[in-house]
Amino acid sequence: MKYSLKYNLGVVTSLPLLPLLYFQGKNIRKNVPTLPEAKETIGFVNNNFSSDLHILTIGESTIAGVGVDYHKNGFTGALATKLSTKLQKNIHWRVYARSGYTVAKVTTKIIPKIEETKVDIIVIGMGGNDAFTLNSPKKWLKDIENLINSIQKKFPETPIYFTNMPPIKEFPAFTKTIKFVIGNLVEILGSELKNYLKSKKNIFYYDEVITLKNWSSRNNLSHKNSSLYFSDGVHPSELTYKIWAKEMAIFISSKFKA
Repeated sequence: MKYSLKYNLGVVTSLPLLPLLYFQGKNIRKNVPTLPEAKETIGFVNNNFSSDLHILTIGESTIAGVGVDYHKNGFTGALATKLSTKLQKNIHWRVYARSGYTVAKVTTKIIPKIEETKVDIIVIGMGGNDAFTLNSPKKWLKDIENLINSIQKKFPETPIYFTNMPPIKEFPAFTKTIKFVIGNLVEILGSELKNYLKSKKNIFYYDEVITLKNWSSRNNLSHKNSSLYFSDGVHPSELTYKIWAKEMAIFISSKFKA
């Protein structure tokens, strides 16, 4: 409830800024290069273990691998590699994602296309586009509910892991105004997701707010050089995908029961 109040206060505060947000956003789209999604959405990590796991990753542009050439070099490939070692399993992985999609679009346009019948782990990375479209917490949670229901109809016993929200306040291509409005909104959506999933069985959310300072400290990098982390000022670099995947692998392996 308090986050809905925070959202309403944010709307009131942000209304005078909407024309500015529009023109700044238009300028960013003009100056930021349009990068393609990564290639080869299916892969296999074979470490000669005695058994295999099947993983699906679902989501928006970050899961679609925007910023790297092949998915093996992006989030999903790095996640599968780390999980294989941690869980002592060979990993079959597949990506179902599309740049620019909100949760509602993923539910209606991607979930029906999933071909697999056996999946052991599902990872979902969403939030950025719902914040950019100024989705309200109420609609966000309704869309999340629809997404979960549609997935569980296909895979009722498969654990679902939501990644943490994109660190919009850290995006170097964004203005201070956009970082303030959209960055605060994405954190509100993350808080709402955390509260919503508390009562859900077999669904988990990695709720740490990503900051480059924390990541740099944990990985012996300089957070002052933000270009290390971004391919175009908005989307992750290969380094970022690896760090993010490593942290998600630690989180997933702490919850997963084989």
